[in-house]
Amino acid sequence: MDPRAQIASPVAVQPGWTRKTGLAKWNGLVRILVLRNLSIRYKGSALGFFWSLLTPALTIAMYAIFASILKFNRGQPAYLQYLVTGIIVWNFTAGTLNDSLFSIAGNANLVKKVSFPRAILPLSTALANCVNFLLTALPLALYLALTGTLHLRHVAWLAPAVALHVALCSGIALLAGTLNVFFRDVQHAVGVGQLAWFFLSPVFYGLDLQLGAVPVPDVWKGIVFVNPMTGILAMYRYALMGLPMVPPEWEAAVPGAWIAISALVSVAVLLLGMAVLRAGDRKFGDVL
Repeated sequence: MDPRAQIASPVAVQPGWTRKTGLAKWNGLVRILVLRNLSIRYKGSALGFFWSLLTPALTIAMYAIFASILKFNRGQPAYLQYLVTGIIVWNFTAGTLNDSLFSIAGNANLVKKVSFPRAILPLSTALANCVNFLLTALPLALYLALTGTLHLRHVAWLAPAVALHVALCSGIALLAGTLNVFFRDVQHAVGVGQLAWFFLSPVFYGLDLQLGAVPVPDVWKGIVFVNPMTGILAMYRYALMGLPMVPPEWEAAVPGAWIAISALVSVAVLLLGMAVLRAGDRKFGDVL
């Protein structure tokens, strides 16, 4: 059966619903779209959702071999654990960005024939990637525990880290999904932009190196936290590994405020995404 037929049916039986009723009344549609996105990811594979657990395990093994061959530890005794945590966190962001590009443009028939909040399409993509991310976090936590680097005394920070990460990814999905409807160059620019963003984020190098590379006075080094992934990665590593969110030598300059910068930018990206989608919503049918 065509997935779009499954999506359209719960909408058609509710003629009183409009785009102004709010996303809260569309839980059923969101659930269907999230499940559809997850099923498409593993369609035709023999292992299905088991890949969500197997992929991070293979990633850990691959990077363990890579780090061993190159003797690449950046002076950190737990560099491999640091790196793998960063890669798995980054994959949530990158996966959402890539999958959301055609979340609206790829559902032209649905957009033109059915009245529903268009924001559901990119948001369901972000939520599907969030579910996949939470599944991949299980083998990551097991790996950290087996290597003695899982320190949960600050685990309470995991909730705000995930919340801000979801907010950022939702904003990215709204922006990418909307802009790619009107400017198809977006899909080509995303590849280069995503690579640049990866290298500008402390995924495989330490936050101290990132801060040290900024040629400004210490009090302004917090500018690196304008990149929201800097603060989000720091929060995850603080919650799971007990690593300091801000290097002690820099913390005295502006204590605690730097993480708030990444948090504010994440929320701002979400609000911007909502505004951009709202502005383009009425033109989707004509363009598609």
